[in-house]
Amino acid sequence: MKISFLKAFNGDSIWISFLEKDIPKNILIDGGVGNTYKNKSNVKGDLYKIIEKIRVDRQFIDLLILTHFDDDHIGGILRWLNKDKEASKLIKKVWFNSGKEIAKKFESDESEDLDIEIVDGADDFHTSPKQGIKFEKYLRDNNLWEGEIIEQGSEYDLFGLKFKILSPNNEKLDKLLKLYEKQKDYFTSGDEFDFQTSLKDFIEEENQPNFQFKEDTSVANGSSIAFIIEYEDKNYIFLADAHPSVIIEGLNIFGYNKENPLNVEFMKVSHHGSMYNTNKELLEIVKTDNYLISSNATKHGLPNKRTIARIINNNTNTVIHFNYDLTDRVFLKEDWNDFLIFKTKVTNEFTY
Repeated sequence: MKISFLKAFNGDSIWISFLEKDIPKNILIDGGVGNTYKNKSNVKGDLYKIIEKIRVDRQFIDLLILTHFDDDHIGGILRWLNKDKEASKLIKKVWFNSGKEIAKKFESDESEDLDIEIVDGADDFHTSPKQGIKFEKYLRDNNLWEGEIIEQGSEYDLFGLKFKILSPNNEKLDKLLKLYEKQKDYFTSGDEFDFQTSLKDFIEEENQPNFQFKEDTSVANGSSIAFIIEYEDKNYIFLADAHPSVIIEGLNIFGYNKENPLNVEFMKVSHHGSMYNTNKELLEIVKTDNYLISSNATKHGLPNKRTIARIINNNTNTVIHFNYDLTDRVFLKEDWNDFLIFKTKVTNEFTY
């Protein structure tokens, strides 16, 4: 199995390729921002290159997982569908929690903000005035989607892999339906970067008895599809932008807790390393030395160095894997003197 973390700018896009009974299979998790596919100057990104490789090799995207509605996860996929009239022929199956199906589940009114359009030829699906087709209709018309809600506690056996769904739960789906608003300031930066504070200072602060963790409040992030993949007796955990309380709740459902932790090959850290999406309790349940953070550190103050400090405080053998070269920017000289064991790597591919 090969797991590739694409250069998705400030987003997520993950390609998993493996064999099922000697037949090549491909899973694509999210597509990063639009430029991960192709920018307005026609410069091709990692997503474009992977899609074309799959096409040239006469293979398929056997499962496309769209974890949630934020542009930094679905923008690249929607730009691909906008630009490529043959895209649907490459996709076999889609996991996607649509507003229409969530409304059915809760017997509630639909939210227009959860409607997504495929707009022929458009660069920006969320701003184009051109006539488009609703994303859900596109999926159904091309027999790519069964309309199933992917939710916490479900298990799936596909292609010789076992999926255990950790997030979202009913509460987060209900909030998405009632409270979601389309992103209006997506391309503006949010919080400031915290790289000038030392790891030691963060750890000392968080070790104080009065320190309190604050959880992410984003409605879209809370609806993220997060899951464990089990393949040949090894586990891998993909957390999208999910909330830690929901991830922990999901882990508990599958029998994992501090006394019976989940051992994984790596953790795809939630929400690009945000300090609001990884807490001490989660790190005590999921055991690994390898933590992957997907971010080019250009937007929203992410990754948070505080999160990295929290991870290292939990496990001094930590290896932080970035999919962009951020090491010199994130860490101070004193960090390496204070913590001699932890390592950082630029890792775009894991092979098992």
